[in-house]
Amino acid sequence: MSDKWYTRPVLFVADIDRSVDFYVGRLGFTQPWRFEDDGKAYVAQVDRKGCELILSSQWPDKVGKGLMFISLDVAVLDALRAELEGRGVDVKDGEWGYRLMVIADPDGNELYFPYPMGRRLSSEAHPGTSASRSNT
Repeated sequence: MSDKWYTRPVLFVADIDRSVDFYVGRLGFTQPWRFEDDGKAYVAQVDRKGCELILSSQWPDKVGKGLMFISLDVAVLDALRAELEGRGVDVKDGEWGYRLMVIADPDGNELYFPYPMGRRLSSEAHPGTSASRSNT
């Protein structure tokens, strides 16, 4: 172990296989491990460039309520957006006091990628984008 904090957020999902397919097949993550019992997957980890997420189907009442911020340099964020749109991922614009790129997984868990300050949308977030919330 280390004296540095090592974090892995947990996102709650309804179906591990469906979620792993989305994160690996659509978002470019890898799956280093998973926990199964009697052939049914209950937990899996997905990774992409140091971003490690644990997906769990163990608490159905928490499914789809996750929200995670992922900060990247703007050039990397722009390249990621182009990559994901090229893969057919539904990438949305949002705003939470500043511009965001928003991706929702099949269960509704959201990944927010903030743009640097000053790169606001021309108006409000697109209608229907949950990122337009102003929760603090």
